[in-house]
Amino acid sequence: MAKQIVFDEQARKSLKKGVDAVANAVKITLGPRGRNVVLDKG
Repeated sequence: MAKQIVFDEQARKSLKKGVDAVANAVKITLGPRGRNVVLDKG
């Protein structure tokens, strides 16, 4: 896959999308009923 370099608003949106994906996966593992999570690179 070719590397892409993005700037300004598009870069912030892409970064937020990635952070939100990780946050959604991690919040499942927190709390008294923590569950296992597997992340797939896609």
